[in-house]
This record gives sequence, structure tokens and C-alpha cells, in this order.
Amino acid sequence: MQEHDLMAASEAYFAERRKLGFKDRESGSRIHSFARYTVMKGHSGPMTAALCLEWARQDALYEQPFTWANRLDDLRPFAKYLASLDPQTEFPDGLPFGTTARRITPHIYTDAEIQRILTDASQLYPLGGLRPSNIKTVIGLVAATGIRISEALGLQISDFDQTGSTLRVLGAKSRRERRLPLHPTVHRALTEHLRIRLRHSPTEQTAPLFISTWSGGPLPYATVLWAFRRIVTKIGIVPRGGYAQPRIHDLRHTFICRRLIAWQKEGVPTDNAMLALSTYVGHASVADTYWYIEGIPDLMALAGARFEAAVDPEGGSKDRKS
Repeated sequence: MQEHDLMAASEAYFAERRKLGFKDRESGSRIHSFARYTVMKGHSGPMTAALCLEWARQDALYEQPFTWANRLDDLRPFAKYLASLDPQTEFPDGLPFGTTARRITPHIYTDAEIQRILTDASQLYPLGGLRPSNIKTVIGLVAATGIRISEALGLQISDFDQTGSTLRVLGAKSRRERRLPLHPTVHRALTEHLRIRLRHSPTEQTAPLFISTWSGGPLPYATVLWAFRRIVTKIGIVPRGGYAQPRIHDLRHTFICRRLIAWQKEGVPTDNAMLALSTYVGHASVADTYWYIEGIPDLMALAGARFEAAVDPEGGSKDRKS
């Protein structure tokens, strides 16, 4: 390995961690992303603080300092590893983008917005081909089931049980398996996608459900993201949350919020419903599900109305002296 070959250094870093029994998921992909970025930039020296900051905020148009802070946080262990090999290694001091311990209000999509996105996705070139089927189906699946985009892209053909109308999902964070019942419309959409998909690639049950039209391998996240951003920009969706642009991940937030709003309106007991929803969407803690009640204005308003009704069943209709 050359002294300042950061790509080779990243491979050596992960090789050591695998020997110790670590399984790097999202943080690992970000370290690989950083290493590829240094190659793209033609960087040949040690890690520098400026290079780290530049990489962390390379997509500044669509993302917020919170995201940049998370990227730097994932890069920190790799920087410590490099510093043990090369004292010239630099890493940004302090918290240049602020803390990672915060949550930003997401964009909650309307039914009309989701329908427009799916309609435009189905009209991608070539009409009736694998590309529009990939984009429409994977976006629709996230919107209809609330699974993470990474979970959707990691699905295999065998994960879709057509007979039982269920979907087996391997959690992106917990790695725990969960099996989700599917609405008939979702079942039909996946069946139609599978019909188109099987015309283009091997049909082994362990093959990816969503495949790249170029490589035949798993559909890359970057491909879906590029198409999604083009569609959102084209139809002119204006962001209503705390992010600069609506995101694919906001479809997951939308699914969770809609379910909670429906339960709030129906008067469903909160605790049992929260536990069921937390399990369904694969939250590591039920506290992550409760956050939506205080983090989304519409849910907060409904929760407040239910509280007022509980403490004042007569709705404030008591006689008052003028």
C-alpha cells in the first residue's frame, strides 16, 4: 500500500475491523464514499481537514448541516486509524456542522404529490421497460410500506411471497428480519414489476428484486436518487419541512405519520399502536416512533385535541359568568 493511498487504507481498515468481528453498514459505505471521493479529486496526500469538510457537504443544495455532521461523525474512526499510521493526518476540530443529536422536521407528502411522482416515474424512458418499473416500484414500495430505501434496494426475489402476499425485510440498522403483510395494490405492483424484471436478468430466488439496467447487479441508490430529484423538480414540489428539498426518506416519514394520524382520529389506544408500528417499520426503539407526535405539527395538534377532550369532556361548555 502506498503511504497516502486512502482507498487502499480504507480497505485495510475494514479488513482489520472484520477480523475483530465488526460489521460496518452505513458508516462503512460513507468511508468508502470518502475514499472514492479522494480518488475522483486526484488527492495523493494524507487526509486533510479541508478535504473532509468538502466531502461532507458535497451535496449542499439538497442537504442540511445535520447530514454533514453525521457524515463527519462516521468518518472519525477512520481518521483515528489513519493518524496511527501517519502523524500528518488531519481531521476537523470540534463540531463544524453542529451536533448529530437532533432531528429535522421532514416533508410530509400529500396523496396528490405521491401520485404525481409515481405517474412521472412510470413515464421514464423506455416506456414499459425495466427503468420506469424500477423507479416507480421502489418509490411506491417505500411510500406504501414505510420501509427504508436501503431495505427496498436490498430485497431479493425470494423476499416477495406472492402466495402469502407478504414481504420479508432485513432491517437496515438492527439486521432483524420482519415480515410485512401487503395491501392488494402493493401486491399487484410488485407482481407486475417482477414480470418485467424477469425478462431482463437471471431468475434465481437469491437475485436482487431491483436490478440495474446497465450492470445487471443490484439497483444503485444513486440511480433512484437521481431520478427522484429530477421528478420532484419537474413537478415543482415545494418543501414544507426543515430540509432544503423533499427526500425519498420523507416517504417513510409520511407513511408513519399517516398511520398515526388515522389512529389518533379513530381514538386507538396509543401505547399498543405505537409498539405495533415501531415493530412494523423496524425502529430500534419505540421512542423513535413516539418522536413523530412531538416532531410533526399535525400530529401534535391531534394529540393536543385528544388531551383537551380527556381533561374537559364537555368541551368547555360550562356556564361562565360574564
